[in-house]
Amino acid sequence: MTSGKKNKAMRNARSSVAQQRSVPWLTIAGVGVVVLVAALIFGFVYMEHRENTASESAQAEADAAAAPFKPSPQNPDPSKKIPGVETADYPGMQHVTAQQRVAYDKAPPFGGPHDNVWADCTGVVYPQAVRTENMVHSLEHGAVWIAYAPEKVGADGVQQLARRVQNRPYTMLSPYPGLDSPISLQSWGHQLKLDAPDDPRIDQFITALRQNPNGVYPEVGGSCQAIPGGFDTQNPPPFDPAAPPPDAVPMSGAGAQSGAGDMGGGR
Repeated sequence: MTSGKKNKAMRNARSSVAQQRSVPWLTIAGVGVVVLVAALIFGFVYMEHRENTASESAQAEADAAAAPFKPSPQNPDPSKKIPGVETADYPGMQHVTAQQRVAYDKAPPFGGPHDNVWADCTGVVYPQAVRTENMVHSLEHGAVWIAYAPEKVGADGVQQLARRVQNRPYTMLSPYPGLDSPISLQSWGHQLKLDAPDDPRIDQFITALRQNPNGVYPEVGGSCQAIPGGFDTQNPPPFDPAAPPPDAVPMSGAGAQSGAGDMGGGR
């Protein structure tokens, strides 16, 4: 009897050891990995949310600081109070074809003859340089174009500029090869060249001139939406770095279709 009890005890002991050895360590490890990955994802999303919130808050503060530059009948062109703004008078409605070049006298230009199809300026951030003649037409409709030199601004600076444009109608952003300053802002007849993407004059310029209704650009009410079949926002006509050919349309507009309506019905 004693021997039987001992055998039973030994069997129970071996069973207990076997149960201990059968702990599902792989399952536990897998759960641990899932928890760790979930924690990392949550942390990333949380940090990104904090950064976006901080960026939105900073932009809201910048917009509020620029509010005194909002145009009014009593102050039709507040950009006159922004240091460094260059102005020029350009006649509107001087259109060229997609095959023509314009011999612009400014880089980037901020007025003059332009393609009869405007670039989409519905808050578009263009990753590549776009044909200048299309971009200038958007200025005629009241848009602000921010151009930048990638090698002088850097990725963080581009993101700062993009926040001024994304989801904001009548604005657009693009690189501009050969730019002589890190940043250049254009509206019709107005230009401001700057060194830093956090310069408060950027927001002042946009506030003063984006869709300014007081006659500072030729086509008040002109659309910024791309014309289907006329301008492909996803694959826009590229910037041409070559010098304008001898038959390029001069700034006087000779050879342009003066007075011709925009492609798509005049707006």
